[in-house]
Amino acid sequence: MKKILLFASGAGSNVENIIQYFKNNDNISVVGIFTNNLHAKVLEKAKHHNIPSLVFNKTELNDGFVLEKINEHQPDLIVLAGFLLKFPEHIVAAYPNKIINIHPALLPKYGGKGMYGMNVHQAILENKEKETGITIHYVNEHYDEGEFIFQHNINIEECDSPEAIAAKVQSLEHEHFPKVIAQLITPNS
Repeated sequence: MKKILLFASGAGSNVENIIQYFKNNDNISVVGIFTNNLHAKVLEKAKHHNIPSLVFNKTELNDGFVLEKINEHQPDLIVLAGFLLKFPEHIVAAYPNKIINIHPALLPKYGGKGMYGMNVHQAILENKEKETGITIHYVNEHYDEGEFIFQHNINIEECDSPEAIAAKVQSLEHEHFPKVIAQLITPNS
């Protein structure tokens, strides 16, 4: 059984989508949901699906506590699905090429510190971009600079608000993120 560990900071729409995608898979299982936000709606999703969850603070993320908890699960893949904190180097070093993130833009544009969620979509709208998309990438010690795994673009010329852009991008995330996870975790299938 291949094990996925999910990290999220908010509502968890990608987490829910990933759980549903692998729900009836005999070879891949979501073994835990970790969050830095005690009030994250993703905790309700964990409870609803009977998936163990962990709430931690920034100090615990950086001092080795979270790595210890990750190691207890022995994940084959760590998936950042709307996780907003910078992932510490000691965890990246412990799980090389086993940590991935999804970014709501076509990196390297609109990446880096502070570029998440509506901040990204607002910047794209203000710059009158004709297209945007998603980037799934490996996590390294820098925000949004890990090796790209997958990108997909979408036309947004008719979008007149960051919310309209967000809706189109989220549909791309939901369509492609679980498939890419499946390909990474079982590359020969």
